[in-house]
Amino acid sequence: MIKKESRNSMRVVRHERIRKNMMGTSETPRLCVFRSNTGIYAQIIDDETRTTLVSASSLDKNLNIKNGSNVEAAKVVGKAIAQAAAKAKITKVVFDRGGYLYHGRVKALAEAARENGLEF
Repeated sequence: MIKKESRNSMRVVRHERIRKNMMGTSETPRLCVFRSNTGIYAQIIDDETRTTLVSASSLDKNLNIKNGSNVEAAKVVGKAIAQAAAKAKITKVVFDRGGYLYHGRVKALAEAARENGLEF
């Protein structure tokens, strides 16, 4: 009998493989994306000091998102994270897709963040 690994455990393996070679510094912090069935979350993290500098999610009340699990919500979160990063004087980041494929909601968040001033 063949046992198939779950999609999330395979994603975690991919994420660990990516994170071996990627690190956010104080000059270029890491933009980390987490995607769930109900929402999408983004954080800008400085791995040297192990602190979260800026965060945004589809659950934030001030964003007024009705359905947090679609591409439009990801675009709003991408715009919000870019604006919050601009307030914190962060312009360059390293993009960490979290083991997810670069399409759909992850791609929409990344492109919205780029359009609103983040460079990666």
